Amino acid sequence: MGRIDPEGLNLKEKVVYINRVAKVVKGGRRFSFSAIVVVGDGEGYVGAGKGKGAEVPVAIKKAVGQAKRRLIRVPLKEGTIPHQIEGKYGAVRIVMKPAKQGRGIIAGGGARAVMEVAGIHNVVAKAIGSHNPFNTVKATIDGLMRLRSFESISERMAKASEDADKSGVEENA
Repeated sequence: MGRIDPEGLNLKEKVVYINRVAKVVKGGRRFSFSAIVVVGDGEGYVGAGKGKGAEVPVAIKKAVGQAKRRLIRVPLKEGTIPHQIEGKYGAVRIVMKPAKQGRGIIAGGGARAVMEVAGIHNVVAKAIGSHNPFNTVKATIDGLMRLRSFESISERMAKASEDADKSGVEENA
């Protein structure tokens, strides 16, 4: 799977979390900012990034650049995810379930931001374990990467049955 080109997409940015970080040096404290940002086109493409800088806008710009480089494609089915899935990252486990039309996004923090920019309108998600925003975003992306569409599963099953037929013919010959 190759890298997705962000140029052709109409990407929306959403800042998930901004943190002030202090480094203690000889003369006192040096402050910098870290930002977690998710980007997506609202039609199945989503990416997340983390940036650090001396000023908040610099940190956000770096995070957006990283998020654009890490875009993934999410299979959508009528505004929701095709099946239940679990994503893991660090101490965070996030369970995502498809929801009926009109239910909305029932998720907190980082998971909600990822769902919104990805274009998922009806989903139920629960973060279990830690609620660290960065790890929650990464766990959500991990879960979305594991999603399979009906078409991809049927293609894989068809290919597997073809391979089984070929091997069965060779054994009988």
